[in-house]
Amino acid sequence: MEDINIRFAKTLRNLRTSKGLTQEGLAELSGIDYKYLQKLEGQNPSSPTLSTLQKLASGLQISLQELICSIEETR
Repeated sequence: MEDINIRFAKTLRNLRTSKGLTQEGLAELSGIDYKYLQKLEGQNPSSPTLSTLQKLASGLQISLQELICSIEETR
């Protein structure tokens, strides 16, 4: 089974690109550091906090629930 951090990285990248956003653009909209976003989407991603998940969901203009459900669908 694929690690949840890897699934999250794939989900985040897919959601971001589907909205036509660059990493820089999503970082700005989310209020998070660009380098941290790169790490979240990288091959060895870290575990984001709930606060970070909320910021990312806001930047993507989706609910936190939609973001979490998207992670589950990536299985």
